[in-house]
Amino acid sequence: MKKKLLNTMVAGLMAASHVGWAAPGDEIVSTAMDQHSVAVTIYNDNLALVKDARRIRLARDINRLAWREVSAQMRPETAQLRNLSSPAGFRLLEQNFDFDPLTPQKLLEKHAGREVSVIRTHPTTGAESRETATVLATNDGVVLKFSDRIETGVPGRLAFPGVPDTLRDKPTLVVSLANPSAGMQNLELSYLTGGLSWRADYVAELNANDDRLDLNGWVTLTNQSGAAYPDAKLQLVAGDLNRVRDAQPLPRAAMAMAAKEADAPEMQQESLFEYHLYTLQRPTTLAENQTKQVALMSATRIPVKKEFLLEGANYYYSGQYGELGQKMKVGVFVEFDNKGEGLGIPLPRGVIRMYKQDSQGNAQFVGEDRIDHTPKNESVRLKLGDAFDLTADRKQTAFQKLAGTSRYNYVFESAYEIVLKNAKPEAVVVTVREPMPGDWTVVRESQPHTKAASGTAEWQVKVPAEGSATLSYRVRVMY
Repeated sequence: MKKKLLNTMVAGLMAASHVGWAAPGDEIVSTAMDQHSVAVTIYNDNLALVKDARRIRLARDINRLAWREVSAQMRPETAQLRNLSSPAGFRLLEQNFDFDPLTPQKLLEKHAGREVSVIRTHPTTGAESRETATVLATNDGVVLKFSDRIETGVPGRLAFPGVPDTLRDKPTLVVSLANPSAGMQNLELSYLTGGLSWRADYVAELNANDDRLDLNGWVTLTNQSGAAYPDAKLQLVAGDLNRVRDAQPLPRAAMAMAAKEADAPEMQQESLFEYHLYTLQRPTTLAENQTKQVALMSATRIPVKKEFLLEGANYYYSGQYGELGQKMKVGVFVEFDNKGEGLGIPLPRGVIRMYKQDSQGNAQFVGEDRIDHTPKNESVRLKLGDAFDLTADRKQTAFQKLAGTSRYNYVFESAYEIVLKNAKPEAVVVTVREPMPGDWTVVRESQPHTKAASGTAEWQVKVPAEGSATLSYRVRVMY
């Protein structure tokens, strides 16, 4: 039934506009053919600024301009139209953003309460007959009122007298304006829109000794705005902008996304207010419903530090627990500084995916982590996973309360033993990091610790190849 109704409405739509969609007669229609430049600045949070410059012939005094092929997710309250040729006396009077798509269903809905022609074809003779009916309702089907009856469903094809002005085959900004002089004018429309986004993706490869890596950064662009931006000047802003959120944003249709990868030169970056601006050094086309990648940065042989880390918790310093964990995982981290040749630029927030070649020279994926916006000369620290061949057994060997009658003057003393096991064919160093609550003092330990922070103690424990090492310590904690 739905398929039959759709086919019928399609036929009616074709009958109503057999020469194609046409704008109202009093409109000046501007299409992408008038466009001589477009610039797109994309921000992190699904937001973009579009500047669309066109050359359009306007009449003197009042004009009604239909600016077609704008983003379907335009925020019309942000639209600003400027006359770059003759700004004096150029005034905007009214604007409407028409984003209702011209579809058979929409055409039928807009004719509710209006008359349409019902066309029937005789099954034997093929002769056509016409009858006028009024559209009463279009919910879950169609209800038609004829002169002598009411019918549900569509008994034939529907022909419509015309297309309502608010239905457009493409999103259109309709602007009423006053123009001081007739002739060709250079106009620029700028607006904010959703549906355009970008993110940074990084690919890194470790060397055989895990002490150097090569890093390539890519910007992944996604256009789901409902419009295309050919040969656009592209700029990206990295940073966290404050935005006023609408309580009930306008609904927009979801659009599919197709993937495409494109070669591009690296981006040039500069400071912009308290953010960073990246500019692509050549125009690029952002096609509708497309994802593409452009190069951001590239660096080779970056010094890197690898760390095995076992991290504890502060809760077991104020109670009696005994066993605290068997075969505990030891995390694997790598760290490098954002400086040196190819680096030393602000790195936008994104995911770094790490690879390493196996014995046959094939690159294998070894982990990934997300970084935040990272200024130059700052360190980048990534957790790649947990070591397969390193485990730890942790237990509390003693606990006693030395003093205190309330939670504000307790003094506890407790002892711990951590056995680190290494199944690798080479010795490793494991960092044991223990968060300490309150005022704490290490009263006895099997090897010296360092005070990494006011509430953190660290030990660097060397574990022999295919062997184990034991760290023991006693701590006094005052609350």
